[in-house]
Amino acid sequence: MKPLIIANWKMNPTSQKEAETLFEAIKKGVKSVKNTEVVICPPFIYLTVLSGLALGAQDVFYKEKGAFTGEVSVSMLKDLGVEYMIVGHSERRKYFNETDEIINKKIKESLVSKLKVILCVGETEDQKETKSQVLESQITKALEGVSNVNGQLSNVAIAYEPVWAIGTGNNCSVDEAQKSILFIRKIIANLYKREIADHLRILYGGSVKAENSGAYIKEGNANGLLVGGASLIAKEFIAIVKSAN
Repeated sequence: MKPLIIANWKMNPTSQKEAETLFEAIKKGVKSVKNTEVVICPPFIYLTVLSGLALGAQDVFYKEKGAFTGEVSVSMLKDLGVEYMIVGHSERRKYFNETDEIINKKIKESLVSKLKVILCVGETEDQKETKSQVLESQITKALEGVSNVNGQLSNVAIAYEPVWAIGTGNNCSVDEAQKSILFIRKIIANLYKREIADHLRILYGGSVKAENSGAYIKEGNANGLLVGGASLIAKEFIAIVKSAN
């Protein structure tokens, strides 16, 4: 399977002009890369002005429409040509009190509409000693009631993000990332079956830079990367994409 490299711009940049400039620079830089899938996840308001690369949303609501001030539905995003949804990012869990139950609803809503889900899981600094239990709980609850009817799970990828590494510069070692990725495959095999686990994309995220990105894929067995801060620097992100090839 092709490596999947996702840029999560978070609440950046602060103007449409900057967003367009960054996007165009990335698009030009990765144009020659044929064997890697690149997805850009900008803030909602920039989705209508960016084209030429696959787009993803940083979040989504689990209702089709209604009196839900400030929320954006799956159908709205799909209408804009969005293909991917980031669901359950640690910042959503931390700052917006997003629970596993809410994440589960968002995943189901996205899959029904045949959109691709990037489920984020990972442990905090305080949870390092119980990482296995944390990962198993997050994944099991997020996928509760999600079956592989009509191949739905082919539209799911899991991003392992050790929360203590996100934005800290203190990246997880390749060996540790590899162990976590293998453990996640084991969880999926137990929930479904080995064949599904073997074909599920598992990404790594957490202080990813051009200098370490290739190792997570080539040595850590990650099927791609979820890139935060480094995706806001065109030259750096382009180098990350090329390192995965």
